[in-house]
Amino acid sequence: MPGAVTALGIVFENEAKSGYSGGEAVTGQVLLELGRELPVKALRLLARGGASVSWKPRKGDEGSREPPGGEAECLNVERKLLGGQAGEDDLTLQAGKHEIQFCFQLPVGPLVTSFTGKYGEVYYHVTAVLERPLLPSQSVHRELRIIRHIDVNSPALLAPVQRSKEEMVGCWFITSGPVCLSAKIERKGYCNGEAIPIYAEIENCSSRLVVPKAAIYQTQTFFCDGKTRTFRQMLANVRGNHIASGCTEMWNGKTVKIPPVTPSILDCNTIRVEYSLAVSIHIPGAKKLMVELPFVIGTVPFNGFTYRNSSVASQFSMDMTWLALALPEQPEAPPNYADIVSEEEFGRHVTVLTEPGDLVEGLHYPLFAVVQEFRFQPPPLYAEVDPHPCHITERQAVPCTLQD
Repeated sequence: MPGAVTALGIVFENEAKSGYSGGEAVTGQVLLELGRELPVKALRLLARGGASVSWKPRKGDEGSREPPGGEAECLNVERKLLGGQAGEDDLTLQAGKHEIQFCFQLPVGPLVTSFTGKYGEVYYHVTAVLERPLLPSQSVHRELRIIRHIDVNSPALLAPVQRSKEEMVGCWFITSGPVCLSAKIERKGYCNGEAIPIYAEIENCSSRLVVPKAAIYQTQTFFCDGKTRTFRQMLANVRGNHIASGCTEMWNGKTVKIPPVTPSILDCNTIRVEYSLAVSIHIPGAKKLMVELPFVIGTVPFNGFTYRNSSVASQFSMDMTWLALALPEQPEAPPNYADIVSEEEFGRHVTVLTEPGDLVEGLHYPLFAVVQEFRFQPPPLYAEVDPHPCHITERQAVPCTLQD
């Protein structure tokens, strides 16, 4: 019955979602609109994904003329939304609009991030297949975006990256001096939209005027049948000032911003996507001096704490646990003086002076002996009112004259 299906489509539950990752549930509806009553054998939902690679052979490549190509499966899920078992009667759908719900779980294991490159791609799609008796099946495809999350706060991606290189500038046996380059980035993991601060020192000991530059490169590597094909492209760059002979320039956080690109793909046997920050020195009449700082573009943003700071903070909190155990919840009252010093011990260390002569003579005792008398004396009582107030009488000022 041709023309019975007027519309067939797939709608995801969360259309604003940027992508799914391994272990998540994908939900949505298959939209079916019929112009008339239609018998249906089954409505199936297929989720397929894989990595495919192919390129044309270059001149001089050994082997056949057939282009290298291959495909690795990443996802294979099938769900039956309508229809009974084999041999049962067909299902009849009435004319009008139908919304058939679907839900399937992605594999718990990591899935490779969706990517389209120069010589290959990592693709995922969901297909709804409408099977009809005595008529060919009708289907519709919808791309499924997959993102493999990479946390840039992992210890391996919080470590700094630093490279140094030196190039001797000269012609034949005459040398003018070296050009030295040292570059560093604070960590190895960044996300899209971040600005990478660059710390570099360029020392120009040659007789030529040099120009420093920095650029972000994406390197795509494809593997197939034991062969490798690489594609490299520049994504963003920044240029420094000219450096005269005998001068040194410092980059104390010169930034280059990461454009929106695919996160790093490092766990696929068919396709790899890597990033690096190249700091180079253009030397007229000589070979370019360049150092590359590899880094990873992740999906979980940096939380502001480096691995070193977090480890120190955790160690500090661990070392201070004894303080929480030592301090009681409610402070105790100080002990009574009589509970600490008995009358017997107090009497052994107190010298009793009964006669006035003994008091005068006691003033000539050694200092240590006098101090011992106050060793076990209780502290004085505290009162808000001074028990010995000082009565100050007002006196009139007397003028004073100086005479020669």
